[in-house]
Amino acid sequence: MDMLDGPERDSDAEREVDFESEEAAVLPDQTRDDTERGWGERSYSNDDRLYEDRPPHWG
Repeated sequence: MDMLDGPERDSDAEREVDFESEEAAVLPDQTRDDTERGWGERSYSNDDRLYEDRPPHWG
């Protein structure tokens, strides 16, 4: 049987889709590669150390 000879019904077009579903999202909002760790950056900050080590003339 040839596909063109089949009925003209599309079963996917008749399928009901629930857009208000409470299921988990298909794709995450942020991937692991899109984080500081994914880019190889450290997650800690040394700002406190830099503020403590600033020269006295900075006030």
